[in-house]
Amino acid sequence: MRLGIIGCGLIGQKRAQAALACGATVPIVGDIDVERANALAARTKGKATQNWRDLLTADVDAVVIATTHDFLAEISLACVEAGKHVLVEKPAGRSAKEVAPVVAAAQKHQRVVKVGFNHRFHPAMLKAREICGTGALGTMMYIRGRYGHGGRVGYEKEWRCVPEIGGGGELIDQGAHLIDLSRWFLGELSLEYAATPTYFWNIPVDDNCFIALKAAGGQIAWLHATWTEWKNMFSFEIVGRDGKLTIDGLGGSYGVEKLTYHKMLPGMGPPETTTWEYPLPDTSWDREFKEFVAAIAEDRRALGDIEDAYAMQKLIDQAYGRDGT
Repeated sequence: MRLGIIGCGLIGQKRAQAALACGATVPIVGDIDVERANALAARTKGKATQNWRDLLTADVDAVVIATTHDFLAEISLACVEAGKHVLVEKPAGRSAKEVAPVVAAAQKHQRVVKVGFNHRFHPAMLKAREICGTGALGTMMYIRGRYGHGGRVGYEKEWRCVPEIGGGGELIDQGAHLIDLSRWFLGELSLEYAATPTYFWNIPVDDNCFIALKAAGGQIAWLHATWTEWKNMFSFEIVGRDGKLTIDGLGGSYGVEKLTYHKMLPGMGPPETTTWEYPLPDTSWDREFKEFVAAIAEDRRALGDIEDAYAMQKLIDQAYGRDGT
């Protein structure tokens, strides 16, 4: 695969590393910061540009879009209409209204538009899906997810805290991952309750979000994402009538990634417990890129695609009390 990258910051660099590891070439990268673009171009042995539109006519099969939220949908749409496949970072736009044209274009032009829901590709999460697929948990009952950022000095001055750029606050940031994972395990969801307060940071967006989502079978996903955790944390619990799975940590500052399976015994009491730990470097980016390539080769929807992002964005719009249509 010949890949172009728009946005050469931390995530763009991670995407480039994953692409190169999977055998792709990266002949062109773009960023408004010329030094950042040149630095990544040197690593990928490609050329750099400050104008993302140069990638529309470049000889590439696909484009990674790793910009701030305000450019994600616009650039995705242009790339699809130019015949490129796209891997765009979550949340793929600032609202469902922005994402909808990308969904339509992907269908019209038969292009794969994968969204960067890379939490699906963490080994603990993949193992949890495998266990759920066997029916070992029995009938699903509920999900409880918590995702917390520790914050840092000056956080309130960063772009994620500007509504015109981010499209919201913590709900559309880390909350987006929790919603996507809940949909992955429970299917389509409707909003039952939402609170998006600002408790600490002096910002015009939410620094905490509490939402309850309901599946057609009555299962509930109770989710809390926060920019006021003070210590980075991730916890995702999946509970069925016959057992429970807990994913803790994402590696790095979030702690060692770990999956714990509690199997209910016939006499109940203390469950049979099995734990898997994944202390190795994060390989979710490589797995996600391989899925993107496979979806293109097999002419199918990618796992965690633009339609998933659109469904997620509709829930976010509802939680914010805004019309996303």
